[in-house]
Amino acid sequence: MDTVGFVDEKSESRLYIGNLDLRINEAALIKMFSPYGKIKSEDFLWHTRGPKKGEPRGYAFIHYSSKEEAELAKEKMHGRLACGRPLVVRLASEKLLEDSSHDHSKRSLPEANRTRFVTGSSSGQMSRNEKVAAIKNKLKALEDDEKRDPKKQKR
Repeated sequence: MDTVGFVDEKSESRLYIGNLDLRINEAALIKMFSPYGKIKSEDFLWHTRGPKKGEPRGYAFIHYSSKEEAELAKEKMHGRLACGRPLVVRLASEKLLEDSSHDHSKRSLPEANRTRFVTGSSSGQMSRNEKVAAIKNKLKALEDDEKRDPKKQKR
């Protein structure tokens, strides 16, 4: 399935859960996702240094017993509100594939949609090129916005 070599059976039954509210803890996450199958493990990520040390990072991974359980949980939980925020739920293999084809996906998307796919590396850090691209995209969006509404222009 994967030409890059990242995807294996484990990642096909592993979910990425993002956009988690800081009030959601490991127990709440397991309680939300356990109705859809047997959870083999969960990885709830925390900041390990800096001013946010000890606080949740806002995403986690859940590993189910089977691919089918993971797909069911993805189908039922993606977009569902948790503490007022819509959950982002996808197979971990989809995240890996998106990261591995990062440059290709940016080229094939319309200009306005590119900034939401600037995800950076697995450590959460953006490369210099990604930062520059994000700034350029933001400036272009601001320029386009000013062209549509001249009242927003600086004086």
